[in-house]
Amino acid sequence: MRIVFAGTPDFAVPSLRAAAQRNEVVAVCTQPDRPAGRGRELALSPVKREALSRGLPVMQPENFKSAASRAALRELQPDLMVVVAYGLILPQSVLDIPSYGCWNVHASLLPRWRGAAPIQRAIEAGDRDSGVCLMQMEKGLDTGPVLLSQTLSIGETETGGQLHDRLAALGAQVLTDGLGLLRAGMRPIAQPQPQEGVTYAHKLDKAEARLDWNQPAPALANKVRAFNPWPMADASIAGERVRVHGAIAVPLQHSVEPGSVLQAGREGIDIACGEGALRIRVLQRDGGKAITAADYLNGRRDLAVAR
Repeated sequence: MRIVFAGTPDFAVPSLRAAAQRNEVVAVCTQPDRPAGRGRELALSPVKREALSRGLPVMQPENFKSAASRAALRELQPDLMVVVAYGLILPQSVLDIPSYGCWNVHASLLPRWRGAAPIQRAIEAGDRDSGVCLMQMEKGLDTGPVLLSQTLSIGETETGGQLHDRLAALGAQVLTDGLGLLRAGMRPIAQPQPQEGVTYAHKLDKAEARLDWNQPAPALANKVRAFNPWPMADASIAGERVRVHGAIAVPLQHSVEPGSVLQAGREGIDIACGEGALRIRVLQRDGGKAITAADYLNGRRDLAVAR
């Protein structure tokens, strides 16, 4: 079987490894190198680094709108194109090139959380379960029929980064299962997605990271988990803006202004919310590193507690 793999970030690397196990990957498509870091030097995507380490040919079209980019793909005579967090929308003219079409590894239980940030949105919404779907791609955004799926439970304190890594590994396993069936001549049966329960996981924005103390504490705790490691929740504690790495909701009753410090100690800093309180356990001062609440309080002797 001749496979073209298309992906860009870390999430796609385990799936690339799975697809390449039998030396069937004839080329890897990834987004063009982008400026990154303080020096703004061109950086290779994680998928490109993995492909080069395996000696796989790499293609980096800006998009597939040009006839030349589609012709280059067609010349590879692919049986299947595997797409994992590629970051580019594929036109129907590309989806039609491989004999078996294009498969997508998507980090949600479709039709819930179609779109760009399914992992973070699931945690932010308080979902108890997530998973991976292997989908037959259509022109629409994550609308194609599901070939295979696997479910996992989201831990009560699990962060976006931790769930990302677990789903990346699960995605590689689901892809391996699908490829195994295809090799054996048992093409997975495509199941249309339900019309009910469709939600969209909009792209993350740094502006969302600011915690609004008027919201209920459980919602803020979910946001802290979801946005770790990026864009990382930030908040104001007694006039100082900090990044919040770890926090939990506590059912403290209060009648003070949201944003007030209710209590502070080794267990954390309890901030009054619209409902309950958010106990901040790990945080980061501007220009510093992540520290425990106890270490933070050593430098904030002035921290006033609401009465």
